[in-house]
Amino acid sequence: MAKSSTIQAVIFDWAGTIVDFGSFAPTSIFVEAFKQGFDFHISLEEAREPMGLGKWDHIQAVGQLPSVETRWNEQFGRDMNSEDIDAIYAAFMPLQKAKVADHAAPILNAIEVVNNLKSQGVKIGSCSGYPRQVMDVLVPVAADYGYHPDCVVATDDLPQGGRPAPFMALKNVIDLGVTNVASCIKVDDAAPGIDEGHNAGMWTVGLLLSGNEAGLTFEEYQQADEATLVAARNKAKQKLGKSKPHYLIDTIADLPNVIEQIEARILRGERP
Repeated sequence: MAKSSTIQAVIFDWAGTIVDFGSFAPTSIFVEAFKQGFDFHISLEEAREPMGLGKWDHIQAVGQLPSVETRWNEQFGRDMNSEDIDAIYAAFMPLQKAKVADHAAPILNAIEVVNNLKSQGVKIGSCSGYPRQVMDVLVPVAADYGYHPDCVVATDDLPQGGRPAPFMALKNVIDLGVTNVASCIKVDDAAPGIDEGHNAGMWTVGLLLSGNEAGLTFEEYQQADEATLVAARNKAKQKLGKSKPHYLIDTIADLPNVIEQIEARILRGERP
């Protein structure tokens, strides 16, 4: 019997954290949605820039990137407006639902780490920038791979809006019956998700190499030499570091060591 933990819950993001190494499902679809909706090209790098926001807000944020704004004005003679965002979002949704299952494979060691936490009595929460209709496709496919979180909150489940506000994380707290947010950990690969954890009063862990900021495929990660990994880490640190996560690790495989450190800090009376 595994020891019980001083941590009550760990709340995981989905793409780039538990599933979809490199967070390719949403980014590639953003590129396609802009193309399909307006015959307008954005790069994968531009699509990645605001990752972690709800998808409508993400499209709006991409449109406000100086590089995109300039090209949009050149092509259409005006700024992007909310009707444009609605149209791109309408193109995004069916594309995302069709493709998300293709990127549902768990990231290395994710299932083992999660199941080990469960064996210690830790509840497993989850939240996502994906809306509910996308989560309804992703959740059963992830379950087939062996991922069974105790709670799933989608970005449009709550009227108050998504990250970096704390509402999705706090909805997990309520649904899981957690009695102290300071005994919770938020794990995410994007800055808005780390900010969400801070705003909810939780410990925060950022992922450097499995997620959006490094943008590596799993094959690229496996084949990378140390110089490539250092460069990818530094690139991700530059973005995630601004959100001041309590810990930065490469992938979820490194989480157990961090969990032990946080458990020790909680026992010493420390709070996030």
